[in-house]
Amino acid sequence: MAKIKLEYIWLDGYEPTQNLRSKTKVEEHENFKGTIEELGNWSFDGSSTKQAEGGSSDCLLVPVAIYPDPTRINGYLVMSEVMYADGTPHPSNGRATIDDDNDDFWFGFEQEYFIMDTKTLLPLGFPVGGYPAPQGMYYCSVGGKNTHGRKLVEEHADLCIAAGINFEGINQEVACGQWEFQLFAKGAKKAGDEIWVARYLLDRLTEKYGYYIEYHPKPLGDTDWNGSGMHANFSNNVLRTCGDQATYERICEAFRPVTAEHIAVYGAYNDQRLTGKHETASIHDFSYGISDRGASIRIPLITVQKGWKGWLEDRRPASNGDPYKIAARIIKTVKSAL
Repeated sequence: MAKIKLEYIWLDGYEPTQNLRSKTKVEEHENFKGTIEELGNWSFDGSSTKQAEGGSSDCLLVPVAIYPDPTRINGYLVMSEVMYADGTPHPSNGRATIDDDNDDFWFGFEQEYFIMDTKTLLPLGFPVGGYPAPQGMYYCSVGGKNTHGRKLVEEHADLCIAAGINFEGINQEVACGQWEFQLFAKGAKKAGDEIWVARYLLDRLTEKYGYYIEYHPKPLGDTDWNGSGMHANFSNNVLRTCGDQATYERICEAFRPVTAEHIAVYGAYNDQRLTGKHETASIHDFSYGISDRGASIRIPLITVQKGWKGWLEDRRPASNGDPYKIAARIIKTVKSAL
C-alpha cells in the first residue's frame, strides 16, 4: 500500500471572474494506476467560496480529469466539477454546459498573461515609478535586456509536459513581462481541463519565485501596451474536411447575430482590451477575414491553402476567460450553422 496525494482542483463562485481552489486528500492505494475510476467524490465548504449558504454549505467535487503531479511524490492533480449534493451541476460549473460528448470539436487555446512582481506589483521588467522601453523589442525576444521571467516560463513548460498535458509552445509576448503558452486537445472538455490545470501549475509555481500571474485582459490600463487574450482556435469535422469556402463563411456569419452572447462569456473587462487597437477588433463590431489579426475571427491562411480544410481562430476571448464557457458558446454557434 502507498500513500497517494490527490490534489482536488475546482473553480469557485466568485464573479465576474472565478478563481482556482484546491485541497489535498491523502489516500492509501495498492497499485494505483492514476485513473478517474479509482477516485471518489469529495466535498468542500461552499459557503467559503460563494457557492453555498452556511446553513447548507456542502458542495460536491466530482473528478473529471487526472494528471500526475510532477512536484510531488505519489502526487496527482484532479480536475473536478462542482455539483450540488443531489448531483446536479452547480451554476458555476461551466464544464457541464459543453455540448461535445463525442469530442468532435478540437480546441487550441493561446493563453497570454503577465508575470507580476509581488514586491513592486508591476510586470517583470517595469521599473518602479516609470516605464521600460516601448514595446516592440519584447516579442519573441532573447537576452536579459528585453526578456524577463524565462526561468519561470521554462519550468512551467516542463511541469505541464511532465504532467501529460498536450503543451504545444511558449513565447514572450508583445508587452514587457508578458508571455503566452499554447495547448491543444481533441475534445472541448479536455481542452478546458488542460488549460485550467496548466493555469494551476503556473499559479502554484509563482509561490516560490515571489511572483504572481495577472490574467486581467488590460492590466496596464488605457496605455500603449498590449492587453492579454486567450485566442480560441477551433474546428469540428465539418471545418476539417468540408473543402468549401461557402461553408466557412456561413459558419462565420452565424457568429454575427450572437456577438453579445459571446462577449458575455469571453472574460470580464474585455471592453478595455477589444478597442480596435493592439491587434484586436472593436468589441462593438464583428468581422472575419483571411489572415486578419485585426478581425474578430481569423481564417488562417493555411486553412485556405489546404482547400478550405482546417480551423478558425476566435481572437476575442480574454486571458481571464473560462475555457469551458468559451468552448460551450462557440460549439453552440457553430452547430446553429450546420
